[in-house]
Amino acid sequence: MNPIITFILLTILSFLGVYLIRRYAEKRQLLDHPNDRSSHSAPMPRGGGLAIVLIVTGAGLWSISETGLSRNLIYIVCGIIIAFLGWRDDIHSLSTKMRLAIQSIVAIVSIYGFGYFESVTIPLFGVLHLGFVGIVITFLWIIGLTNAYNFMDGIDGIAGGVAFAGGVGWVLLSSNIDYLANSFVFWIGFAIAASSLGFLGHNWQPAKIFMGDVASTFLGYSFAVLPLLASDQKGDALMLGTLLMWTFIMDAGVTFIQRVIRREKVFSAHRSHLYQRLVIGGYTHATVSFLYIVLTAVAIRFAFEWMRGNQIASSFILFGLPLVWIILSRHALQLQKTLDTTGTKDF
Repeated sequence: MNPIITFILLTILSFLGVYLIRRYAEKRQLLDHPNDRSSHSAPMPRGGGLAIVLIVTGAGLWSISETGLSRNLIYIVCGIIIAFLGWRDDIHSLSTKMRLAIQSIVAIVSIYGFGYFESVTIPLFGVLHLGFVGIVITFLWIIGLTNAYNFMDGIDGIAGGVAFAGGVGWVLLSSNIDYLANSFVFWIGFAIAASSLGFLGHNWQPAKIFMGDVASTFLGYSFAVLPLLASDQKGDALMLGTLLMWTFIMDAGVTFIQRVIRREKVFSAHRSHLYQRLVIGGYTHATVSFLYIVLTAVAIRFAFEWMRGNQIASSFILFGLPLVWIILSRHALQLQKTLDTTGTKDF
């Protein structure tokens, strides 16, 4: 089937699936009630991301006939486990210890099935061999990105929008024989992009339903292991995976470190992420989400140029993207100072 037609059909299927889930959630009172971390003020149906999970796993099962079983089946099984864990947490809140324990088992199985990052290529500096330390890094990478994506699902459109952009990025990278040329990664990225776009039809500001942990953790896990699934091909998979998710990694990572330094409970509800501070400062959900999508698209462009050996792109990756983040952070800090002076809002 024509890829464009397939993409449109999957997007429509996702849109209809989210609508049905929304009606079900409203009927069963599966609602997200506002807390200290929330950026909404009224209860909202959640779990709409289940449509994303079903479409992506369905695409993965379909593409197995073309790419073979082994590692691909491990991704599907582990992805379903992560999604089920998230769904249970959406319905009945689970303890942090239980979530981390199961996620750790999934990460270990994934490393056994996919391997681990033995090296990473740093722009302008070259290859850094990790050795057995790569096992620990890979484990933390999977656990970290799975939870980081969940933490970043806090305003209308941001998680679905970045998933759409990230999925497109993997489609472009994995469909080019000069880069990765991996059929399974192509179809997973393809399904993520299409299903996320359909979900955004219900989640863009003003949202009618939330994604829920069922999909935010599933997407985080997927974006964490896609580089591993593609790592036996050309290119540096870990660097590419980091670039496509750099906005979420920076926001969640920097915020986590800051909270550790301040000796705060890192898993407790809060509103100190950059995207949250920008919203509190006066920007709309749509504006902030669109900003993160654009920054993801910029990183995808840099990824292509870097793989072509463009040294200017390497410089922008190593220095330009962090500079953008510093500028945004300082802007958010200035907004905070203005609000503290006027006394209109409290961070």
